[in-house]
Amino acid sequence: MNDQQLLRYSRQIMLPDVDIDGQEKLLGARVLVMGLGGLGSPVAIYLAAAGVGHLVLADFDRVELTNLQRQIVHNSEDIGKLKVESARDSLLANNPEVQVTCLSGVMDDSELEEQVKLADAVVDCTDNFPVRFAINEACVNQKTPLISGAAIRLDGQVAVYDSRDPDSPCYRCLYTEGDDAQLTCSESGVIAPLVGMIGTTQAMETLKVLIGFGKPLVGRLLLLDAKYLEWRSLKLKRDPECPTCSQR
Repeated sequence: MNDQQLLRYSRQIMLPDVDIDGQEKLLGARVLVMGLGGLGSPVAIYLAAAGVGHLVLADFDRVELTNLQRQIVHNSEDIGKLKVESARDSLLANNPEVQVTCLSGVMDDSELEEQVKLADAVVDCTDNFPVRFAINEACVNQKTPLISGAAIRLDGQVAVYDSRDPDSPCYRCLYTEGDDAQLTCSESGVIAPLVGMIGTTQAMETLKVLIGFGKPLVGRLLLLDAKYLEWRSLKLKRDPECPTCSQR
């Protein structure tokens, strides 16, 4: 690290759990952020600010007025722009040393597999089950840690699925294809700070996975009831009949 980097990240480097070695791991890391909406916004902002060296942003959507209530990486001037480009501009304005790659097209399975293979961690900030299932399958295949989050109405959840750990469940151990009828934010609404709370938690879990400190949410599902500000942690086990991970 150069002197500017030592100064920029000094408050993190002071922490024994991070130190210089941990910061260098972040600077050398590549993270794939899937979705630049309500969850992806705080995830990308904090990962860039914390010094993750290469962020790959994937989203095919464009910024709309209705996004601005909660998608804090975008501004009013960004309406009509691709979300990945809007997010890239915001991240580089905060930390110009971060490398940002934008993926604005819809990835097929092989493209997704390749991006997951290249990543040190994948953060799922999407909002529909078919995409989540595809991301999960690619992460299981490539043994890439997956940091998953979801938020709707006044409820949110976070979990880490790490196929490098033989005891870790995967996303399909928890959800099946029949669950894809769940409503989206556009159909049932979401309170603005909730996605920030879940997204920043995903960012924290990502840093823990990349640096290797603490105890990530592997084998646990963290649930948030924002109405009463109550957190619950549920234990998750691998499904021996899971169609995605049972044969690994």
